[in-house]
Amino acid sequence: MKTVDLSYFIERYNAGEMSDTEKQWFRKEFEGNENLRNEISLRKRTDEILMNRNVMSLRNKLSNIESQRNAVTNPIKSTKKSAYIKYAAAIAALVLIGSITLFSGKNLDNEKIMKRYHNSYEPPTTLRSAQSGTDADFTLALEYYNTHDYERAAVLFNKVLATRPNDMQTELLKGVANFEEKKFPEAKQSFGKVIDDKNNLYIDQAQWYLALCYVNTNEKEKARQLFKQIGKEDGIYQKNAKKIARGLK
Repeated sequence: MKTVDLSYFIERYNAGEMSDTEKQWFRKEFEGNENLRNEISLRKRTDEILMNRNVMSLRNKLSNIESQRNAVTNPIKSTKKSAYIKYAAAIAALVLIGSITLFSGKNLDNEKIMKRYHNSYEPPTTLRSAQSGTDADFTLALEYYNTHDYERAAVLFNKVLATRPNDMQTELLKGVANFEEKKFPEAKQSFGKVIDDKNNLYIDQAQWYLALCYVNTNEKEKARQLFKQIGKEDGIYQKNAKKIARGLK
């Protein structure tokens, strides 16, 4: 029996990106699994340490400034000392402002959004297993997708859709493959179909990727409005969508 790698789900659980249904399933997974619970706890602590790294760096800089200030003890140089203190205070203020800007998520341009918030969509393991033995074209397309050969994957996903036009999972994967190839018009078309279908499990992902398409095609107002909409919904991208909507230039 193939062992399921739960790393992806641990990251999403700790980041608060799971839907209520996914949370219920994942909690059942670690209820009787002490090793998994320990791994979740360890990764959470690690994430907290990394998040605090910039704060620690700021404290060290301020401490160094204070040490240098205290080293200036000659009363004859009181005027220079006063100027130095003002200079050090200015540096500290600039560092603090920079840190606040970093953590607030303000002033996000297209490049920053993609770098911070975009991770290639990974089909759930259960869905991959369910379809792997039933459709040769889909299976091969998924292999190309998982090895980041998105161009070939998109061609095969399109072939699958020729016989299963209402397969919204395949439509989403085709859209993501085209997105990764920077074929944004084709990607928008796929994500729009998934959203318009209204009766599938992939609407959250389609909305998120459609908003990222708008970011990449510089349709900022459309992107902002869609991120705001996602931020109002109880989905896996809610938290990040709110941050982007607030910071999008």
